[in-house]
Amino acid sequence: MALDYFAPGVYVEEVDRGSRPIEGISLSVGGFIGFTEDVRGDAELFKPILITNWNQYQEYFAKPGSDGFTDFDAYLPFAVQGWFLNGGGRCWVTSIGTKLPGSAPPEPEDMASKALTSGGKPVLAFNLKLPEAEGGVAALPASTGRLTINILESEPKPLSEDAPEDTEPPLNSGEYFTVVVSNGTQELERYDHLTMNPQAEIAIADYVVTALESSEYIDIADISQSGQPLSRRPANGLYEVAPPPYIGRTEHLARDVQGQRNDKTGLQGMFEVDEASMIACPDLMRVYEAGLMDLDQVHGVMEMMVSLCENSFPGPAYRMAVLDPPPVKPGKNDNQAVPAEQQKPQDVATWLSLFNRRSMFGALYYPWIKVANPRNGGRPILVPPCGHMMGLWCRTDQSRGVFKAPANDTPRGVIGLAYETNMREQELLNPLGINCIRNFANYNRGFKVWGARTLVEPDNIQWRYISVRRLISYIEKSIEIGTQWVVFEPNDQDLWARVTRTVSNFLERLWREGALFGGSPAESFYVKCDGELNTHETMMLGRLYVEVGVCPVRPAEFVIFRISQWAPNQ
Repeated sequence: MALDYFAPGVYVEEVDRGSRPIEGISLSVGGFIGFTEDVRGDAELFKPILITNWNQYQEYFAKPGSDGFTDFDAYLPFAVQGWFLNGGGRCWVTSIGTKLPGSAPPEPEDMASKALTSGGKPVLAFNLKLPEAEGGVAALPASTGRLTINILESEPKPLSEDAPEDTEPPLNSGEYFTVVVSNGTQELERYDHLTMNPQAEIAIADYVVTALESSEYIDIADISQSGQPLSRRPANGLYEVAPPPYIGRTEHLARDVQGQRNDKTGLQGMFEVDEASMIACPDLMRVYEAGLMDLDQVHGVMEMMVSLCENSFPGPAYRMAVLDPPPVKPGKNDNQAVPAEQQKPQDVATWLSLFNRRSMFGALYYPWIKVANPRNGGRPILVPPCGHMMGLWCRTDQSRGVFKAPANDTPRGVIGLAYETNMREQELLNPLGINCIRNFANYNRGFKVWGARTLVEPDNIQWRYISVRRLISYIEKSIEIGTQWVVFEPNDQDLWARVTRTVSNFLERLWREGALFGGSPAESFYVKCDGELNTHETMMLGRLYVEVGVCPVRPAEFVIFRISQWAPNQ
């Protein structure tokens, strides 16, 4: 509204009177915590980084030219690969190390970056020079602790100024090269006129090992075989030199996994990523198998995952934790892992009663799945199913919608199961909230995810299904974000009508997509924002109350046909 009109004329004013549509949020972003082969590029140890495809995962968490998996069979790479295979899109990954805690540190020669000849033979080995400093190893200037070595073309040293005029310059035989040590784009050191000839004349060139002895950053070793300096010359190119891997102490493992919210590290740091809506820690099973955590410690981490999902202050809780059953046979060796194929349905049911944590924001799948292991010639390995299941959730969201139960679908990348559950055994697990992955070979239907329940208390049927929990979270979070414009607007009847219209349009759109049950919008939901809810006293307190009720669709978990003989009337 204009404040003053002084001169005659036509005045055009833009007035915002329409409702603002609510855009649905994405609940299809995953979060993974575990061990990786390496931590490179922009990735940092213990801190989450966004990954959009498997190639990008390899760029951040695999050694150059590697397949991305580890020699100690960490489960995180299998989970992330399963996520992408099953239709997952964006995910956040936090590496808690590249070696199991307590592992022996690698030998320097195993860590060295090797420069090769044009024929592919190793000739030089580079290692970072890490001097001792107060409190431990001195940090390099690079944020990731990595340096780059660039080998370039060079030539013999130029003649000195006092050389006779008729002195001929030395012949450039092609054996000479330059080594440049860099930290990102910053050049730290440069060594020109180098050769692989230990007996080179100082006036012509410097032997590379002798020249780099003065380096503040690099240790170098000549690992070439016999031959002429030209044939042993390293090929031009870039070589990355990494520091020793982080090897945590066993007693600090639980703290490393838990992390700190202020530093955005570990599991707590993952919950600082707002868009991550499904969380898994597959390598919790790996450290349990290695005896680095006992069952009580595993339960402690699982409890924290579920509790953090339940607590999303100040907004509504919208994350879910996807848990894996530890391979244990309770009552025999409670703190000792057994091969996953030895865990029977009654064992996982007994274990869940020991864990004894119920929540509508948790989900559990059984059994472990069999996938190909690239580090063992493609032979099968049993891994926790969490990553594959989260990817299937994402695929269902994209193909059908968040309201569709992520079940009766084929998990991709699975070549077998640790245990093939039958119908009677699932009758034990399903009421407990344990979702089975089954082999329906007898029906020629392959492997299917045959359960879609949360870990809520069995008598709390209102939140029994994953799809219902995620649909309500989707509605709550979308309304929260889509109505931020309401804050500080005049709290009057016009605002009440605009809010009602905005929320109703959003819910009607969901009803048309099939997310809400009912023959009409009026049967599917209601939105109430009137003087009955917003009294003079609440308005004086600066509050606006809106009441929303929805009727979500629920999966047809039990399909019952009642068949009888029928005789038509004669």
